[in-house]
Amino acid sequence: MRKVALSRMDEFFGAIAEKMSLYLPADTPAGAEFRKWEPGVQLSGALNTVRSAKDFFFPQTENLMDFKVEGKKIEIVDTRAETENFVVFGVRACDARSLRVLDNVFLAPPVDTYYKNRREHGVVMSMACTRPAETCFCGTFDIDAADPDGDVACYMMADAVCMSAKTEKGEALLKMLEGVTEETDGAAVEEQKALIRERMRRLPLSGLRPDAFGKDKTSEFFNAPEWKTLSEACLGCGTCTFICPTCQCYDIRDFDTGRGVKRFRCWDSCMYSDFTKMSAGQPRLTQMERFRQRFMHKLVYYPTNNDGLFSCVGCGRCMNRCPIQMNIVKVMKKLGGKKA
Repeated sequence: MRKVALSRMDEFFGAIAEKMSLYLPADTPAGAEFRKWEPGVQLSGALNTVRSAKDFFFPQTENLMDFKVEGKKIEIVDTRAETENFVVFGVRACDARSLRVLDNVFLAPPVDTYYKNRREHGVVMSMACTRPAETCFCGTFDIDAADPDGDVACYMMADAVCMSAKTEKGEALLKMLEGVTEETDGAAVEEQKALIRERMRRLPLSGLRPDAFGKDKTSEFFNAPEWKTLSEACLGCGTCTFICPTCQCYDIRDFDTGRGVKRFRCWDSCMYSDFTKMSAGQPRLTQMERFRQRFMHKLVYYPTNNDGLFSCVGCGRCMNRCPIQMNIVKVMKKLGGKKA
């Protein structure tokens, strides 16, 4: 295990930035957001960012390819360039786990090569949560806020940041940073882990469990009458899907520039009335059906297809951002009864 004194953090960040691009949470008027580090950019002390680290691997919009059209001749232009090596620092345990959810989708055959390229070039430095918020419920899905996933797990101490490599990419990064870090025995980290776990146990949602949900529960919940009352106030705005670190739905469209055609991918939302609309019509005509689709996917469909892994990581963003105060916690409590 390595550590770097807080007084040397700029030197530490600079050593990373000399070799590859570095992104970290920085305070903005809209809240903490990931920003490219340069001298003067300060690490935010916020618990979590407004939007997750998903953006680095599955961006909101991306150009897939171009088409040059001359009469009846069409030339396909591969616009991909080799992705830069980069580091994302300060990714919380919930967001680090979300990458496992996305990996199951984009790295399963047929592999999404755009996503795969970014995952291969990116190094995730996660950060344990010393001050979890009341809206945090990552423990519901067996995520340990004291031992986050990632290539390097980091721990913020009173006077230093301790780091432990968890993958080969993480080991290579810490090896590169030996000049600005020093060896530590990790005793302070073990104390902090115990403190974090105790704080997580005291949170209001620490008792929330997903036991009522999971794989092969479609018939049990699909026609539940509660969906109607739960969805009545939903605006279909899609806010919950756009801030969610695990949502992976997208649309692909062609744009005629006048000099050719660009094919691009952009995030989509199952909450929208035109989502999955086909020439034969809209398979989900009502907002209730679209609302049900979102939460059934998180709690039933995804775990059915992915060995029981839930497609929610308990980050609490939907609790903070939904304009009608609707979120997955309310759905779990209403449908799951005593088990939730």
